[in-house]
Amino acid sequence: MPRPFWVLWTGTLLNRLGTMVEPYLGLYLTTARDLSLRQAGVVLAVLGLGTVAGQLAGGALADRIGRRATLTLATLAAGAGLLALGHAQGMPAITAAALVTGMALDMWRPASAAIVADLIAPADRPRAFGLLFWATNLGFSAAMVAGGALAHAGYHWLFWIDALTCAVFGLLVWRAVPETRPDGAGGHEPGGFADVLRDRVMTAFVLICLVYTFVLMQYMTTMPLAMREHGLGPEAYGLVIAVNGVVIVTVQPLVGAWLSRRDHSLVLVGGFLLLGAGNLLTALATGVWAYAGAVAVGSLGEVVAAAVLQAVVSNLAPVHLRGRYNAVWGVAWSGGFLLAPLGGTQLLGYGAHVLWPVCAALAVGAAAAQLALAPAIRRRAAGD
Repeated sequence: MPRPFWVLWTGTLLNRLGTMVEPYLGLYLTTARDLSLRQAGVVLAVLGLGTVAGQLAGGALADRIGRRATLTLATLAAGAGLLALGHAQGMPAITAAALVTGMALDMWRPASAAIVADLIAPADRPRAFGLLFWATNLGFSAAMVAGGALAHAGYHWLFWIDALTCAVFGLLVWRAVPETRPDGAGGHEPGGFADVLRDRVMTAFVLICLVYTFVLMQYMTTMPLAMREHGLGPEAYGLVIAVNGVVIVTVQPLVGAWLSRRDHSLVLVGGFLLLGAGNLLTALATGVWAYAGAVAVGSLGEVVAAAVLQAVVSNLAPVHLRGRYNAVWGVAWSGGFLLAPLGGTQLLGYGAHVLWPVCAALAVGAAAAQLALAPAIRRRAAGD
């Protein structure tokens, strides 16, 4: 891999080592800010709505002004937004800060994915994205344990650490990664988001990923609330969700290369089904170890799916629209983060015995849809 890729990899790792606010935001809002469960759900949804807009803005900027400038601008803005959110008081101020923070928080992602597509040949992209996925979760597993402990010392530590690592990531890329956008692929090429939406294969794939992400994000949004009903607090959730990172860090290097050589759609079907099985096991969990086992099964599904997800998007995208294609795909993740707390908290209101089986059924539905889309993805790959 070229040196700029490893700079991006290092910055991603540092950034994820500080990612402590999002997983604990629901607990922070309901404890430190005394918001109701419904109010916390609204704030989390507003944050998700902001990330949708941020993804789209980031994709357009990555294609127009460049990957490097977009990533740096987004990460510095995210750091400032996190500090504002951590100091906001009262529902109106917290909601406004969440919207601004959400817009900046994921704006860098399309630029990062476009850098990989610019630098790496198609055959090696699954490995490159796999390395970034591994770094992301290596940092994540450490951040979750540290975040659970720091939450008792004061939630303000989470906001400051997260903001600092965002800023360091952006400055590192600005200093050590040259602009990777190919000559002639910026601003003057025709095309926009309408071209992405007219791509029926891409649109269908994004919708499938939206359903998958809705299910996956329940681990980040409603799971700590469900665990609290069993008397399990932030430390317990930190340990349980750290299993996700441990599984990914240990398993992904063993299976990533092998999975990347298999049919991408069939790999995704397997990943979605494993995630569904993990959700069924979560419905039966009442203690820390039962939750940890369920998360481990769901995490195996995440490892399998992540081996090829972004490679599919990068292979579908024209060179001059790489930022926008990755942004539209990123909307599936941001949209999942938006819908997960809204739908998840509503379902949790009926009980965990409703929430987790419904999520399992959605994962099975996503697997069936991906299986139906597989021939079209194969035809596009053969055409390339």
